[in-house]
Amino acid sequence: MNGNGRRIRGVLLAGGTQSVLRGICNRTRSPREGSILVAPALEAGLYDAIVAARAVVCGSGGLTGHMQSLCRGRGIPVLRVDEADLADLVGEVTLYLESASIVVGPEAPSQTEAATSALSDLGSACAVIADLQDITTINSSGPNAGQVESFFIREEFLCLALGLSPIDALAGGPAGITAYGQAIGERLCGFVDALLPGQRLILRMLDLRSDHAADVTEVAAVAVEPNPEMGLHGARWLLGSAAYRDALHTVLSTLRKRLDGDADRVELSVPFVSDEVEFTQVRTHLGLPGDVPLSAFIETPSAVHATSAMCAAGVSELFVGIKDLVQFYLAADRGNHLVADSYRTRHPAVLDGVRRVVESARAAGTPVRVFSLASDLGHYLKNLPTPDGYMMCTAELRQMLLQPHSRT
Repeated sequence: MNGNGRRIRGVLLAGGTQSVLRGICNRTRSPREGSILVAPALEAGLYDAIVAARAVVCGSGGLTGHMQSLCRGRGIPVLRVDEADLADLVGEVTLYLESASIVVGPEAPSQTEAATSALSDLGSACAVIADLQDITTINSSGPNAGQVESFFIREEFLCLALGLSPIDALAGGPAGITAYGQAIGERLCGFVDALLPGQRLILRMLDLRSDHAADVTEVAAVAVEPNPEMGLHGARWLLGSAAYRDALHTVLSTLRKRLDGDADRVELSVPFVSDEVEFTQVRTHLGLPGDVPLSAFIETPSAVHATSAMCAAGVSELFVGIKDLVQFYLAADRGNHLVADSYRTRHPAVLDGVRRVVESARAAGTPVRVFSLASDLGHYLKNLPTPDGYMMCTAELRQMLLQPHSRT
C-alpha cells in the first residue's frame, strides 16, 4: 500500500484465483464488465451485475448464501464490509483477498498468485455449476477433468441465466407452462452437448423461497412468509404445484425429442425433502415412472434420520447439502453475518449427521455425495467415512484439477 488510500477491512465470503485485484466500483444494478460491484446485499435481481463483475463488495450476508455460492462457483471474490463503509467505495479500488481488505484510490497491485489448494481424493467428483460455461471450464482443465463424473445445477439458476421468471411463467396458463418447460429443456440439451463421455447432469428441481421468488416475480402473487427459509419451498412447494408438474413433463419430452437416448444423462433431484413419505409423495405427484431415477437432497435433521427409509423408498442417489444442514443443526442463518461465528461447517453435530447419512446410504448400496468448501475438504476427508464422491463449486474444483500433482 502506498499510503494514499483508505484501507477498509472486512470478511472474505468467497475467494478467487488472484490475491490482489483492482477495478472501478459499480454501485448500480446494471452489468459492467470487470467492475467491482458494490451492494448492500446480494440478491437474485443483481444476477446480471454479479456475473459481469470482477469482484463483489457487500454490507451483509453469510458465507454460504445462495448468491455467494454462485460467486464462489464462478470464482468471483465476495468481500463483506460494515454497511457504513459502503458509502466510501467509489471510483477505483483495490481488493487484497489475503487480508480481506479493500483500499480506496489508485494502487499499484502486487503480483497476483494462483491458489494452491491440493487435489485430494474427491472420489467421483460432482461440480456445482451456475451455467453452461462452468461445464466448459471444468472439462478444459486437463487430464484430471475426467475425475468429474457429474454436474449439479439448480433450476432457478437456469431461470436467472435465461431471464425467466418461473412463478410468472407457471401462472401463465397452458401456453406459459409449455413455453417454460421448453426453455428449460432446450437449455439442458445444450448442457448435455458439452459433457464428456461418462458424465451426467443433475437438475435440482425448482426451489424458490418466497423472498427469493418475490425478487424475480413481476405479475403473479407471492406469499409473504415470516420465515421463508423454513416455509413453503422445496418438496413442499413441488407437492402443491400442478403447473410445475406439467412443465416438468414438457422438459422431459423436450430432452427425449432432442437427445433421444442421451436424455438419460439428465437426472432429477428433489430439493429440501423431509423424509421418505414426502419423497414418495413428490414422485407420485410429479407422475414419474418407477424406472426414472429420482435423487434427493439431505438438508435437514429430519432427512438425516430418514436416510435409511429414503433408500428403501427407492431414492436413486443422495446429496448432502452441508450449507443448509449447518444452519438447521445450529440454528444459525447461513445468510446472516451477525451469527457468522455460530455457523460452523465443521461442528461435531453437523459431522455426526453427515456420518449417519453416509453410513446409512453405503449400507443400503445407495450412492451418496457430500458438498464441501475447499477449505473444509481436508477436515472432512480425515473425519468422515468415505462417500462416493464430493461436490464442490466450479472455481474451487478447477484449481484442484489444475494442480500438477493431481491424480485421477
